[in-house]
Amino acid sequence: MPRITDEYMQDMLAKTKEYSFVMLKPGPNAASENVRSIIWEHARRNFSLREDGILSMVAPITVEAPVSGIYIFNANPEEIPAIMNEDPAVKAGIILYEIYPCRSFPGDQLH
Repeated sequence: MPRITDEYMQDMLAKTKEYSFVMLKPGPNAASENVRSIIWEHARRNFSLREDGILSMVAPITVEAPVSGIYIFNANPEEIPAIMNEDPAVKAGIILYEIYPCRSFPGDQLH
């Protein structure tokens, strides 16, 4: 394992950037009969937001849980309600969301 110096850590921490972590939860209409078609359009919108560079990470939860998924937005928390409130699944009450400011390193990715 490489030795991580204090100087390296200070340099790296200075490079962090603010992002927004959004936790998605099932809404009151999560079990409605037209969920599949609305979630399909929700996913289409996710692809569009990713293409625009606004949505850095989309991670749906793949088991039944009190959380449906997470997002990392390349936007500040104040911008997120305007973005999320236009989501078809949010509009339909299928998904609710919570916003949390966070920091990370630009360019971080899953492997």
